[in-house]
Amino acid sequence: MNIYQHFRPEEREYIDRVLQWKDIVENQYSSKLTDFLDPREQHILKMIVGESGDVKYALFGGSHHSERKRALLYPDYLAPTDEDFQITLFEIFYPKKFVKIEHRQVLGTLMSLGLKRGKFGDILMNDNGQVQFFAASEIGEYIKNNVESIGRAGVKLAEAAIGQAIPLEEHWEETELTVSSLRLDTVISGVCNLARQKSQSLVGAGLVKVNWTVIENPAFICEPGDMISVRGYGRVKILQLDGKTKKEKWRITVGKQK
Repeated sequence: MNIYQHFRPEEREYIDRVLQWKDIVENQYSSKLTDFLDPREQHILKMIVGESGDVKYALFGGSHHSERKRALLYPDYLAPTDEDFQITLFEIFYPKKFVKIEHRQVLGTLMSLGLKRGKFGDILMNDNGQVQFFAASEIGEYIKNNVESIGRAGVKLAEAAIGQAIPLEEHWEETELTVSSLRLDTVISGVCNLARQKSQSLVGAGLVKVNWTVIENPAFICEPGDMISVRGYGRVKILQLDGKTKKEKWRITVGKQK
């Protein structure tokens, strides 16, 4: 069976990595810890590793509600714990009375350190100005020694206990839809209640991201696990495909951010 036929062509490199991780665990009888994976990458890993083989997997991102998670592939005789995922929670201290820090500024500062996005998990914020983020423990010291400002704010970073993470404040409303196809413009039209032409113009203008990557092709085919972000209309997750109707339309379940 050709495993690649079940996924997108551009995902082949990542699929090869997952297969390599699986082989390492099978042949060396040792666990393999990945970087932080986005929901689509987690979905692919679950599909490839499966539930019934000698290689098992677990996912954890610092909180059990995390969006981005590290994966641990391990032999079936091991019983992993949260500590095995080697995740550090950082809190950002800054003069809240005088400046506001935004999500994009935190991410931009972390990426400017020359590290991969996979080394960082979720960025957490609340209405009180508290800001935290999860990071791979192996880069913890490097981050602390190199982050002194975010935007215009001077900052200090301090490690916090994982259990002190800001509670998830996102709310998702689950909805069932029927769409004529899984094309990106069609799915956006169904989710956002827009005309097809409007959806196409949003995609063409670079205002749509799928799995944190700008997609400008309206014919891009959506799949389970995809996170779609439309500027001005919020985010939606494709939770599952529920099959086709008698008229060959797709029934899908999505989670829309409230």
